[in-house]
Amino acid sequence: MWSLNRSQNLKTISKKRKIMNNYFDNTDIYLRALEPEDIDVLYKWENDTSLWRDGGSFTPYSRYVIREYIANSIHDIYDVKQLRMMVVERDSKAVVGTIDLYDFDLLNRRAGIGILIDNDYQQRGYALQALDCIERYAFGHLNLNQIYAHVSENNQASLSLFVKADYQQTAILRNWLANDKSFLNVLLFQKFNKY
Repeated sequence: MWSLNRSQNLKTISKKRKIMNNYFDNTDIYLRALEPEDIDVLYKWENDTSLWRDGGSFTPYSRYVIREYIANSIHDIYDVKQLRMMVVERDSKAVVGTIDLYDFDLLNRRAGIGILIDNDYQQRGYALQALDCIERYAFGHLNLNQIYAHVSENNQASLSLFVKADYQQTAILRNWLANDKSFLNVLLFQKFNKY
């Protein structure tokens, strides 16, 4: 199991961040809804086969499918059980990633979480800040009891991220993902509402 020591990084974000009126603002990034101009970056990420195993995709997406997905993203999380937001670098206004709440379960007050930060923008603390934003929204506005993540045992960046964000590793799903001629374990991380 991963060590669950409280990270100095999370404390630094909390100290640096001003009291925010908006769930979706943080020090260096903010989250926003999908826009039609996101089609190119989403097309790039959704069709990057190196990301498919961790994201659960198996086939490429056409621009048409992505355009329709964006057009239908106006629906409420209560209707479609998912919310995808874009991670935007505050200073440059560049889209640097995406974050999702998925499998939204109102009855049991939980949702899965997925995050992607583009390779060109990794190692800048953006993923941790995006997690902080979506957690404030999920716990403070949606009143969820927990958020969970399934992380492949060989995805070191995501493992490190969820540990830094104070998620608890609560289970190991053995031989969960096929990997060429072998299988990979998936670790289940959970974070519970403390608000």
